[in-house]
Amino acid sequence: MSTDSASQTAAPHAAPAPAGPELACLDGVIAPSSETKIDVTDEGFLRGDGVFELVRVYPQGPFALGEHLDRMELSLAGAHLGFELPRAELEREVAQLLEQRGAAFVGALRLVVTIRGRRLVMTEQLPSAPERIRLGFVTYAPTRVLDGVKTLSYGANMLAGRLARERGFDEALLVTPHGRVLEAPTSSIFWVGPDGALCTPPLDEHILASITRDALLSLLEVDERACTKDDILAAEEAFIVSTTREVHSVAAIEEREFAEAGPRTTSAAAALREHIEGILAGG
Repeated sequence: MSTDSASQTAAPHAAPAPAGPELACLDGVIAPSSETKIDVTDEGFLRGDGVFELVRVYPQGPFALGEHLDRMELSLAGAHLGFELPRAELEREVAQLLEQRGAAFVGALRLVVTIRGRRLVMTEQLPSAPERIRLGFVTYAPTRVLDGVKTLSYGANMLAGRLARERGFDEALLVTPHGRVLEAPTSSIFWVGPDGALCTPPLDEHILASITRDALLSLLEVDERACTKDDILAAEEAFIVSTTREVHSVAAIEEREFAEAGPRTTSAAAALREHIEGILAGG
């Protein structure tokens, strides 16, 4: 452009947000999401011209909000929208929205800025997913002009997921027309090669600079290496990572089955969870 049973798929099995309407804050005005409206002439709606971030909210509060806003600033600059990120306003609106949603909220925050400068912050529940995920190859060519930009234009990513699900998989694994493995539509891919190395594709393959991916690179010894379809099918184990998923064990890639979550998946999930809990606790 995502362990043991308690942690390897923590995001899909996290406690849902308490019952009640999800809230949205549009340009400082808070209302139920279902009642929040945006001008249909805004090119953010018509053309997906804008940027966004998705922030995980734990019982202690949002995680890595600063890093997400940093990336949003880079996306805004990379998209040449012509104005700076209204960071102070977004920070204030995040706090106000979470306060009104309630201290028990566990889920996600979606932050959006459109080409018209509209600011939108929304609470969302975490997406559901199977305990372990099955990935199917979908051919995809990254758009070079959007390198490093987390744009609202996610149509290709969403189509890739639908194509994979039509073939009986849970999610897509994007590969170039020449067979280089990139990432999942909203997650980064990690795998353990036959040599025992934990690997992930490098950013120069035109993949998203994932905040969760970066965290694991700082916590574990990871080899950033280009990956072919043959390489990934020869893996000993694999997992995807993202803000909402944390570490999510891969059960299959095409016909390659992984019998159980492997030890590197388990250790990655534990390391990431310890990292998140330490930061949330102020450690």
